[in-house]
Amino acid sequence: MEPKQLQAKQGLQWLKKGFALFMKAPLLWIVLLVICFVAGGALSAVPFIGEPLVSLLMPVMVIGLMAGCRSLEQGGELELAHLFIGFAHYPSRLITLGGITLLGQYLIYGVMMLSGGATLVDILMNNQTPAAPELIQQAVAGAGLSLMIGVVLFSLLMMAMQFAPMLVFFRSVPPLHAMKLSLRAFSRNMGAMLVYGMIFMSLALAASMPMMLGWLVLLPVMFTSLYACFCDIFPAEMTLDDDACIKRDDQERS
Repeated sequence: MEPKQLQAKQGLQWLKKGFALFMKAPLLWIVLLVICFVAGGALSAVPFIGEPLVSLLMPVMVIGLMAGCRSLEQGGELELAHLFIGFAHYPSRLITLGGITLLGQYLIYGVMMLSGGATLVDILMNNQTPAAPELIQQAVAGAGLSLMIGVVLFSLLMMAMQFAPMLVFFRSVPPLHAMKLSLRAFSRNMGAMLVYGMIFMSLALAASMPMMLGWLVLLPVMFTSLYACFCDIFPAEMTLDDDACIKRDDQERS
């Protein structure tokens, strides 16, 4: 279960493998991502409970896409049904991950407010009325130490969540332990993650040029390359079939 430490050049390979998975069903990948974002946008528009629900269900959505990657890797097909597989297998653990993430976000905002970033936090959490650019600049300039603390803490939370849903779903790892393993995997592969991130940012700039159309390709590749990254860092057996998943869930319920 220990994550492998890979060379920095592996960051490029993750993007190549992710693109290869995307090219196996490019149109369907785009359709699935559009469905996810439309559903997420509609749910987040629900007053008071919408955005917390999106955070809670995010790991379930991610697992649906990862299950699609696994199917393509094994010679199967990408299907709309993959989006809902997280609701059938380990839903409580996946939603627990979403809850931990949501709680972590609120705690980080609280730390930022206590360290002098109350105005910036108010802008970040007030999604109904976007602030004017000059107000955002003033808030960022006045945040100082609070902004630095927020960046560090949110980065750690992101690292802990990067592989956690896949560890829960593919490996039956409890949520908190999955987050620890994810954080350890990220820290062991900083070089490869840096290469991956730099190349991805360059591609993001290129994708944004022609009316953002390049994101129709790059956004699915972001998820398929995440799957490739997980498979390289956690290379042990992880190809559980549906029958095994069902038996596993039945044992948990009993």
